[in-house]
Amino acid sequence: MRPTVKNFDHLLDRDAIMVMCILGVIAIATLAASSFAPQAIANASPNASPNISANISPRAADEAMAAMDEGRRTAPPHFATGKGGLILRSAPDQAGGIATDIPAIRLGTDIVAHVSGTSARVTVTQAFRNSSSEWMEAIYLYPLPDNGAVDTLKMVVGDRIIEGQIKPKQEARQIYDAAKSSGRKAGLVEQNRPNMFRNSIANVGPGETVLVQIEFQAPIAQIAGDYALRLPLVVGPRYIAGDTNSDGSLTRAAALAGAADILAPTADPQMAARAGGGLNPVSITVHLDPGFATAAISSPYHAVNVAGEGAQRTVTLADGAVPADRDFELRWSAQGNAPSLGLFRERHGELTYVMATITPPKAQRSGEAPPREMIFVIDNSGSMAGTSMPAAKASLLYALDTLRPQDRFNIIRFDDTMEQLFDSAVAANSRNIEQAKGFTRALDAEGGTQMLPALRAALDDTGICASREAQCGASPAPDAVRQIIFLTDGALSNEADMMRAIEQDRGQSRVFMVGIGSAPNTYLMRRMAQAGRGTFTHVGTGNEAERQMQRLLDRLAQPIATRLSAHVEGGNIAFTPRDLPDLYAGEPLVLLGRTRHLSGTLRISGTIDGLPWQRSIDLTHAHSSSAIAKLWARSRIAEVEAERWSGQTSHERADTSIEELGMDFGLVTSRTSLVAVDATPDRPAGAPLMREELPLLLPAGWDFERLFGGLSADGTDHTGDLAAMRKARRDAIERRARLNLPRGSTGYVLTLGAGLALMLAGLGLGLWWRRARWAVRPAYRWALSSGARMAG
Repeated sequence: MRPTVKNFDHLLDRDAIMVMCILGVIAIATLAASSFAPQAIANASPNASPNISANISPRAADEAMAAMDEGRRTAPPHFATGKGGLILRSAPDQAGGIATDIPAIRLGTDIVAHVSGTSARVTVTQAFRNSSSEWMEAIYLYPLPDNGAVDTLKMVVGDRIIEGQIKPKQEARQIYDAAKSSGRKAGLVEQNRPNMFRNSIANVGPGETVLVQIEFQAPIAQIAGDYALRLPLVVGPRYIAGDTNSDGSLTRAAALAGAADILAPTADPQMAARAGGGLNPVSITVHLDPGFATAAISSPYHAVNVAGEGAQRTVTLADGAVPADRDFELRWSAQGNAPSLGLFRERHGELTYVMATITPPKAQRSGEAPPREMIFVIDNSGSMAGTSMPAAKASLLYALDTLRPQDRFNIIRFDDTMEQLFDSAVAANSRNIEQAKGFTRALDAEGGTQMLPALRAALDDTGICASREAQCGASPAPDAVRQIIFLTDGALSNEADMMRAIEQDRGQSRVFMVGIGSAPNTYLMRRMAQAGRGTFTHVGTGNEAERQMQRLLDRLAQPIATRLSAHVEGGNIAFTPRDLPDLYAGEPLVLLGRTRHLSGTLRISGTIDGLPWQRSIDLTHAHSSSAIAKLWARSRIAEVEAERWSGQTSHERADTSIEELGMDFGLVTSRTSLVAVDATPDRPAGAPLMREELPLLLPAGWDFERLFGGLSADGTDHTGDLAAMRKARRDAIERRARLNLPRGSTGYVLTLGAGLALMLAGLGLGLWWRRARWAVRPAYRWALSSGARMAG
């Protein structure tokens, strides 16, 4: 049966309408897909908008791995920037790389710390033994507490003890080089970072052992009645921020940033295994006398033995000498209530130096805590591979579970690229938190450590949607507290750039640093937290991730002491820091000052949970101490550096001030060094001098294969491992692209609305077309009838 004209007419109407509906649905799907795609920034410039899309392609990742492979064949590699990941820069004239041969100079270290009150006096003795038949110069890069004050150097050669002298840095280097050339034994201690020092020992004879002994003063960390002494034992490989020249050497910008100073060879694990316990062993003894009866003495990363009773204890390593592959930390607490006040003084020259430690009382909140805007920044660069990445992810997952419906949050992840989970902070509802958890679980450690773009994005409290609030959702509550939590090991070279960014752009944000792993960059962590008016927390292993994050977040939820001020009545004293920080529960306020005549009453005032608080202290009751003057000088040096970063003083003026402080107090600084020279030449005329940079153990938990691409001690190129790394890199990029997470809390609704509008427009067009056909109905029906008759 042939269809009638009427049947054809209805069929055409349905087809037109169906086509328009399909087009509308396609429009919805296309726009929604573009809205849901994750965004990233690769090698972002300082001024780049944080939502620019520039994903790293798998091809670029393969080229980066090929470049790393080629560099490893030609010269010792070390960290560098690059397109798509962790690249190992090769340069024959630079330190760094992988040590595959057991060194000729063997090193052993013994550390003895005396804890008295709120400070520790630490003696580090390093024994350099020349196991070769050549005359040697030994170079060793080692860490110390970033807030420590290094002031003593002794070199022991046989039965002779040579005392070191503090000199301006350039002059000390000249003295050392002259002694080295003349065949005399010499020792030089230089500061490359506040937590990183380099020992140089010249003219160590065949079979000879030279002892180098340094001493430093360091404060004891204190939070909520818990105390800790942290002794860093290893410097992890650092990512060098800056480009390379055509020959692989550092560019001028990277060199000016002091990148070459922080490089040292890393011991291949197979070589370290062959060397056994003879490669960088360390023994530790702590004599503990804090001035009160201690409780809960423990070391989370080393087994220890504790001897003695009451206030005086002796702590030693249970296993004797251990490899220097992780930081040592000793923790203790006070039996009963912890002291809330410490007051000490020391006479140095014509001035008296004083240190006051005041802990505000812990207050209970009268009402609910104000809403928070929490920005989590997580490091997923290559140095986090191994045990650090699981610890960071566990910490972040725990933090996400503590968010309340009235809070807002966002996540920023970075390696050598940067990615924001949402365009701006979103409501902490169940849907957004589940998306954040999925994003966190999918993270993998890869690439370099370009932290600066992520820091700038986190500090941007205006939001990239400020001019289009209708698309970005409601603005945060006016009384919201903005807190940025960084989870990183800080394995980078451009610390000064981080400090400068915080000093200049912190706005209303507070920055809290969570140091991940066995050997985080505590200098970066502590200074970023200080500049950002926050605190530093260390998470050493995955087992303590949740507990340490819980302690941090519990403090952040408590009332804080704000608007703190200090002044002296009946006396004249200048305190540092000048701008007093806000304090969270259990955090002490530490003031260091100096005056010609110690007298008067120190008054500390502020506000806790909206209520006034005040404490008065009679300065004449201060206890005598031999540690205060040097701690004041070290604190003042840190303050000068902060003034340099914030632009309050010039580089030249800061260098001059630091050199003067170093010389006045006999401290090793960025502008002063300790040098010791033996008067008697030892090396015979004409005998060559060999130079050896001692290798450092890779920090415990770090993934050697992920960092160095599978180069083994016997030179084998693990091509299969490299191929697996390339595949893992591609899979990670594709996995993030498949996440299809919304970039904001309301943007996808607008996109779907736009698609719906297109569909309705399509329906309207179909109705208009039908009406137009009715206007020419006679001709239309005649044409169809004629066609039907012809077909018949």
